[in-house]
Amino acid sequence: MLAVTFPAAVFGTNCYVLAPADGEECVIVDPGIGIEDTLREVLGEHRLRPAAVLLTHGHIDHVYSVTPVCGGDTAAYIHSEDRYRLVDPLGTIDRGLLTMLEQQFGTQALWREPDHIIEIADRQTLNLAGLGIEVRHAPGHTEGSVVFGLQELPDGIPAAEQLTGTLVSGDVLFAGSIGRTDLPGGDGAAMTRSLRDVILPLPDSTLILTGHGPATTMRRERATNPYLQGL
Repeated sequence: MLAVTFPAAVFGTNCYVLAPADGEECVIVDPGIGIEDTLREVLGEHRLRPAAVLLTHGHIDHVYSVTPVCGGDTAAYIHSEDRYRLVDPLGTIDRGLLTMLEQQFGTQALWREPDHIIEIADRQTLNLAGLGIEVRHAPGHTEGSVVFGLQELPDGIPAAEQLTGTLVSGDVLFAGSIGRTDLPGGDGAAMTRSLRDVILPLPDSTLILTGHGPATTMRRERATNPYLQGL
């Protein structure tokens, strides 16, 4: 699987472009703030055509560029419990942060919902761009947080790593940490259940592509992540 990762201009949110190979359709995961130019370069370099935009959750740092990336034809996929966050995500952030964003990019921050939004649900399988993607609902960071599972691995993973699948974890699981639960819609008890019931059963051989920071593996997180200990 072709997998290209690059950070957004603000908050370091990881945007992922996933495709079977160069010259194919692709899915774009979590188009955050200021990613449009880099995304355009990635699509051109690999001759990719967007088939869908997948959102792990509805926070502004993961969805800010979803409407221009989708254009008029490409659908945005989000869990039904976070669908409301696409109505006006700018209205949920601090005014000082909004001013900072406007100063950094030199334009007024505006929001318009994507024209085509598809609500997704737990254990649903999405067949997009030649990839089979399993949706797992993992609330706690937000009500509708999800992770996306794929059987494929990114090209270039050494065989010695002995990895057998990929999880795009959003802000549920990071290398050595987990997503915050103290923001509106967060729930510590729900996060604990998601870690116990969705994350911990994953094989050690799972590659974890996180919403922020470096990739990791389930083997590493099971052994060292303090938030998974004792669950």
